[in-house]
Amino acid sequence: QVQLAESGGDSVQAGGSLRLSCAASGVTFSSICMAWFRQAPGKEREGVGAINKPGIILYADFVKGRFTISRDNAKNTLYLQMNSLKPEDTGMYYCAARDSWYCGQLRAAEFAYWGQGTQVTVSS
Repeated sequence: QVQLAESGGDSVQAGGSLRLSCAASGVTFSSICMAWFRQAPGKEREGVGAINKPGIILYADFVKGRFTISRDNAKNTLYLQMNSLKPEDTGMYYCAARDSWYCGQLRAAEFAYWGQGTQVTVSS
């Protein structure tokens, strides 16, 4: 059974930083695409970024230069380092996994496994 568990969400002021973690179990962590999504109240879930089996990382344009995705295969853990946070970064952040090494276009419908989410709130 695949389980994803996010942690690290918090309330911070604009310009601050947070590091989210996603602990995975029940998957061959190093062989699949892992991703971060977020959802603000009243908005659709959107892809933040993803990392595939070869370690290639893609980011949404709105986070480039501010967020960094990494993975520790030995710990089966995915990370999202978020710097220079803005109020518009507020939302629930989700970890997701695909049954493939390929990340595609970072569409939520293509990811079969999801965590419960961790809340990030950025105040101005």
